[in-house]
Amino acid sequence: MIRKVYKFGGASVKDAAAVRNLKSIVEQHKNDDILLVVSAMGKTTNKLEAVLAEFRKHNGQLGFDALSDVVCYHEDIIVNLFDKANIDQVIDKVSPLFLELYDKLRETDLDYDYHYDQTVGYGELISTTIIAAFLNESGVPTRWLDARKYVMTDINFRSANLDWDETRVRIQRLLPEHINGIVCLTQGFIGSTADEKHSTTLGREGSDFTAAIFANCLDAEEVTIWKDVDGLLNADPKRFSDTVKIPHITYSEAIELAFYGATVIHPKTIKPLQNKGIRLKVQSFIHPEHEPTLIDSAKIKQQQIPSYIVKDNQTLLSVSPRDYSFMDERHLQTVFGACNELKIHANMIQTSALTLSICFDSDEAKIRQLVGRLKKAFKVLYNTNLQLFTIRHYQEGFESEYVKGKHILVKQSSRSTMQFVLG
Repeated sequence: MIRKVYKFGGASVKDAAAVRNLKSIVEQHKNDDILLVVSAMGKTTNKLEAVLAEFRKHNGQLGFDALSDVVCYHEDIIVNLFDKANIDQVIDKVSPLFLELYDKLRETDLDYDYHYDQTVGYGELISTTIIAAFLNESGVPTRWLDARKYVMTDINFRSANLDWDETRVRIQRLLPEHINGIVCLTQGFIGSTADEKHSTTLGREGSDFTAAIFANCLDAEEVTIWKDVDGLLNADPKRFSDTVKIPHITYSEAIELAFYGATVIHPKTIKPLQNKGIRLKVQSFIHPEHEPTLIDSAKIKQQQIPSYIVKDNQTLLSVSPRDYSFMDERHLQTVFGACNELKIHANMIQTSALTLSICFDSDEAKIRQLVGRLKKAFKVLYNTNLQLFTIRHYQEGFESEYVKGKHILVKQSSRSTMQFVLG
């Protein structure tokens, strides 16, 4: 029986030293019947997105050396991780994956979203192949699993929707097949269509969701997300100097923070865990001896700590009916219907009698398409390169230092949350 699911993100496996650290954590818990969900190494996903863009720009007419940075990065990790006698053996395991990736990158006549899912997910396949080999060599018996044979989705490429029934049937087959004492290791982020012919992805940073999927289907006791910070903080320490650790929060509060853009937890992670009462821990892989943040259903009597969340690269789009009619339900349906079709998620919404404003993650192609669909019936204005600043459990004056000197385009508040769109 698999009791615990551990998720390791890119930062936790970014180099040979990081992989050794993962091994030391797993060694301490290998008798707990764990399943590991592992992301691509370091910034590999970003690199593969850039490589994909280059191949499409040149209609696939690039040589294998276009992948050289990605290949060399992983080979350097292998060389620094394995004994000399085993280096060639491990390279022989990952080389076919690079060749498959190269062949798929050249198929540039494909729809972009589909092409993305057939290529970018190789970062996870390569990283887990290397890590499984290292764990086995290090005396930690490990079984490598291809997530594409377990996580079944629809064809909504780049943000696929899970087929829970088929996924549950497949994952639960692991129970009778699993041998106690053997660590299972699989990939985050990726899945496939039910016929296993087309790879899919669950959305950027979707590895947390993968961990929750496996935990839900296996009725695990807990999920641990291993991060480079000491649990869930009330702000990004790279932006704010005086951060505070949040020791314990409810599922509902975690969903609120994830919705507003807190990057520690993927927004889809909580629901599968809450449905089964599976606790979630956010723990430091740098200081694993430190107490984690605990997320569960327990009612917590403590002072609410204000949380500060910043989302960069935002677009603020405002639409008004050209006939000066009210921004009523009919017009709202038109605008949100277009957003839904283009997979545009609103991070903030504000309405008035004549205007609807939506703040969302910038995407030039989607902005052009959205404006094209709306401009006949609406006057459309938009600004890009903005920030969305959210304060959860807002307290008067706490925003003053951050917004000082910035242009406030929109300010909106509710009982517990204040949001600013900043230029």
